[in-house]
Amino acid sequence: MNRASLGVQSFDPIVQKAINRVQSKAQTAAAVENLRQHGISRINFDLIFGLPNQTVQYCVESATTAVAMRPDRLAVFGYAHVPSYMKRQRLIDEAALPDNAARAEQAAAVADTLVAAGYHQIGLDHFALPDDELAMAQKAGRLRRNSFGYSADTCKTLIGFGTSAIGRLGDGYVQNDVATGSYSRHIRAGRLATSKGYRLTDKDRVRAAIIERLMCDLEADVPAICAAHGVYAIPFLDSAERLSMLAEDGVVDIEKGFIRVRQEHRFVIRAVAAAFDAYLNRSPY
Repeated sequence: MNRASLGVQSFDPIVQKAINRVQSKAQTAAAVENLRQHGISRINFDLIFGLPNQTVQYCVESATTAVAMRPDRLAVFGYAHVPSYMKRQRLIDEAALPDNAARAEQAAAVADTLVAAGYHQIGLDHFALPDDELAMAQKAGRLRRNSFGYSADTCKTLIGFGTSAIGRLGDGYVQNDVATGSYSRHIRAGRLATSKGYRLTDKDRVRAAIIERLMCDLEADVPAICAAHGVYAIPFLDSAERLSMLAEDGVVDIEKGFIRVRQEHRFVIRAVAAAFDAYLNRSPY
């Protein structure tokens, strides 16, 4: 093992108390130092914006504190408030959550802080030091993205361990049982804990390749990707209307099938990728 990821979320004590995740800066710094002393040379931090009572100033201060500990990578996620799915979120005061405009301002402020500190912005929500594998993979055009985020790993098989973990096989995706009790019973009985899966069609594979390049590079040569898979771009005309709307709004530039997301709109890259998602409004299961 040579890498550890710490779910810092925020260093601000007011925000920490609101989400019941209280840990001091000293505790986090001690954990980082302890890991490094024991040979864990690569450190990742998770930061979150959009948390209750969070402000732009709090976000910038947390990012600045994180930079001082010099993690190799940072993942900066937007808080998703889904109390109907995550019961513990019912304890959070929804009135204290920042609105969409504030969330966008927070995300931009964190990004500016990290880039100014020497980190490279990777895709949508990751940041890495110049000598990190992610930064080098991005520069070489071989950055990948999976259910866990961005990766420099080119392996075609990803096996997820633990409850709800998603794995990627040659034929498609599989997911483990979400319930801890059920997952444990399967494992104790010597069985796989896979609860569902999806087999990719040929068209799915092409769509997945286009989406991955958009998410990783903020651009995609759709005709070239289609040609590499032995198909024409014609099957994706169902995406044309959404892409045209994004182009009219100034989010993307499209020329002969080459799609490029404008830098100032990188935070809405998911909306661009969604134009190629055939399952956006329906479940494949």
